[in-house]
Amino acid sequence: MVALAAVLLAAAAARAQSPGDPDQDIINPDRPGTADGSGVVGAGRFQIEAGLQQDRRSDGSSRSRTDYVPALLRLGVGGNLELRVESNTYTSTRARDSAQGPTRSEDIQPVSVGFKYRFAEATDSQRPSMAVIVRLFPRSGTGNYKTRRATGDLRIAADWDFAPQWSLNPNLGVGAYEGDGGRLYTAALFAATLNYNPSKVVNVFIDIGGQYPETRNGRGSAVVDGGIAYIVGRDVQLDFSVGARVAGVTPARVFWAAGISKRF
Repeated sequence: MVALAAVLLAAAAARAQSPGDPDQDIINPDRPGTADGSGVVGAGRFQIEAGLQQDRRSDGSSRSRTDYVPALLRLGVGGNLELRVESNTYTSTRARDSAQGPTRSEDIQPVSVGFKYRFAEATDSQRPSMAVIVRLFPRSGTGNYKTRRATGDLRIAADWDFAPQWSLNPNLGVGAYEGDGGRLYTAALFAATLNYNPSKVVNVFIDIGGQYPETRNGRGSAVVDGGIAYIVGRDVQLDFSVGARVAGVTPARVFWAAGISKRF
């Protein structure tokens, strides 16, 4: 996996063109970070956003490490509409418990299909661009991640360039998710990313994301993370981020992620 990622990074960088004109059209992925932006890839464009993420959890005498490969495929079918397929794909979990000893499991996480539709364009610093993002999760997944019910969520995403080199990406939404026993529950969703762009190709960010409730009849959860993204040429972005849980029990205690996005 690491060798394949290195080959892909090298190939993408070799094929990328120099930034040239700072006002040219450049890639604008939804990764990294918790909140998604309102931008779409454009008619006839195809974009892959993938990476490697590691979550670490602890509870009393038990410890676990989960590695997975988040992936988002985006296909532009119009100037303001794109189709999306998203999943955390292959997942490997290694756990150690004082009573049971070490265990390991390998699973495939559920896949979602959906779309993003941008319904408002930014006109100036007072009016952000806005989009709606819809995901539907059919019954899918294996092992510990196998779902018995179809679920989904809807979010409103915005991009607000409120100051030179600074922007904010707030997300608000609602989801219907599967709880214990296969019963559905409704949750409110929130995320916001604060971006600082010292140049057209560098983005430093910090963000927060939350869900209430995190489980059926549970409390709320929240995570914070921060990182950096760098655009190579016009069509490739590399990113790295780290984060931690600040509320709840379902998110990882700490996590890190690294990824690559490529536009075709």
